[in-house]
Amino acid sequence: MKIAHLVPTLHPNGPEIGLADLASAAGEAGLELVVIALATTSDTTVVSPLRRLGVPVIELGLARWDPHSVPRTAAQLRAHGVQLVHTHLPPADVVGAAAAVRNRIPAVSTLHWIENLPADRGDRLKRTARILARRQFMARTIAISQTQLEWYRGLTGSGRKLVVVPNGVADPGVASPATRRTRRAALDVADHEVLVVSSAPMRRGEGHELLLDAVEALPDKLPLAVALAGDGPLRPWLESRVDRNDDLSGRVRFVHRHQDPASLLAAADIVVHTPRSGAAPTALLRAMAAGVPVVATRVGGIPEIVTPATGVLVPLSAPAIVDAIVGLTEDDERRAGMAAAARARFLAAYDAAGWARRLRGVYDDVLARRT
Repeated sequence: MKIAHLVPTLHPNGPEIGLADLASAAGEAGLELVVIALATTSDTTVVSPLRRLGVPVIELGLARWDPHSVPRTAAQLRAHGVQLVHTHLPPADVVGAAAAVRNRIPAVSTLHWIENLPADRGDRLKRTARILARRQFMARTIAISQTQLEWYRGLTGSGRKLVVVPNGVADPGVASPATRRTRRAALDVADHEVLVVSSAPMRRGEGHELLLDAVEALPDKLPLAVALAGDGPLRPWLESRVDRNDDLSGRVRFVHRHQDPASLLAAADIVVHTPRSGAAPTALLRAMAAGVPVVATRVGGIPEIVTPATGVLVPLSAPAIVDAIVGLTEDDERRAGMAAAARARFLAAYDAAGWARRLRGVYDDVLARRT
């Protein structure tokens, strides 16, 4: 079954970063992927892995809402013999639905966020328009957590054509002790130190300021180092804050923007994820895959991922984050138990192969009903 995934761009800080994970397992589910991006990115972090997996990647180089978007996308769908379009994020939803209608093939759409209340009347009108368009033109709308499904059903007043399909990530395997030592040494982390990792995109709403507040309040003698990975518009501000504060600069180091998440997690003892909202953050799935316990804020769909066996859920409070980090840092046995439980939970529920099979089930149902 040939499926086109349509995205606005293949920038590594967007939800489309998971497409390489899906592509790694697509063949097992009988899926052949084509990835089409409306715009072009100079960053090949996502593009290169897809191409190494043999996935055709087409970047159309279009501006936002370019009038040529629909005909050019429709032409690519025809050229690749696509049977169904799977869209991600509003610009791709609009273009993908129209291109699918032109080619007389179905389209499905994945919701990636739980949005805050619209800021003004204009935002409310846009959201209403998107809801109506999905209802009219999408054969299915996919929520990635039950919490997100309930949120969206509350907006629309109906669960019609709405399904839950949790995301997955590729299995990185378990790092050897030698690999772990090498990667910790590269981060200048001593053997006796606990390494805390955060890999959330550095943008508003991801809670980096809350995390730094917590790190600043940690006991001075706690043997702990913090690695901040990722990139985004807030990175210069975060680097500046750390540089100006001795309590932070002594613990926090910034990882290269293009650091492989699996490589970083192989060195980690704890992952801390403190967003103010989230449907089902991929960073938590990667932590579980690597067998790393988590401290995360109790928001959105995060409690569906992080259980008491695999991590600690906290309110949006720096003191609560401090208590959770200190508790895990001082209890090696508890961390080890959570690490094993996290790895087992990943294999049971969030492996990319299972994700691909769940999506194949949705596609089969859509095409069968259409026939």
